[in-house]
Amino acid sequence: MTAGDSFAEFLCEQLAPLGRITLRRMFGKAGVFCDGLMLGMLADETLYFRVDEQNREAFAEAAAFPPLNYAKGDQLIDLAFWRAPDRLFDEPDELLAWARLALAAARRVAAKRKRSASTRRAGDD
Repeated sequence: MTAGDSFAEFLCEQLAPLGRITLRRMFGKAGVFCDGLMLGMLADETLYFRVDEQNREAFAEAAAFPPLNYAKGDQLIDLAFWRAPDRLFDEPDELLAWARLALAAARRVAAKRKRSASTRRAGDD
């Protein structure tokens, strides 16, 4: 796992009130899942929360840091995951509040993907 075991355990413990928290390796990082929905990513001991148009304003503080990204050729591709401010790890209630917003974004992404898949299948008829 890309996150240290103690940090990963701490994170799972802190986010447990949201539901069943699991971590899964993905592309050299770790996805943070709650009941099967990816609400965040861990990379190099850093937590990134899922961001979309509806929670972007609430996460304005996180915009001070670069989003999670990856290199593709000579370009950096930004992902829809913003770095959680370090202060949240000393403020468990606020960490959960941010995580709830990220989980809501994960639900919207999942619903959108499901609608897109249904539309594609309906078009195959």
